[in-house]
Amino acid sequence: MNREIENARLAYTIIQSLLKTQEATNDLLALMAQVLDEDVTKALTATSEWENYLEAKRELEITKERIELFVAELKKLDKEF
Repeated sequence: MNREIENARLAYTIIQSLLKTQEATNDLLALMAQVLDEDVTKALTATSEWENYLEAKRELEITKERIELFVAELKKLDKEF
């Protein structure tokens, strides 16, 4: 069972790293959006890429909730051993 806990911890660190990267990308996009003029912003937000970005952001929020559940379960396992 110790191996399972170590694998779960590894999975958690990988997920956290990916989330941190995604959040940094979101921050950069927000900053970049501030310097775009209105016409460029309208054109950008009318693309399928923008829709994909928004969908990914929604999925990220769900993923964050799932990670909280995962961490709670990981803490339970850690207490058992």
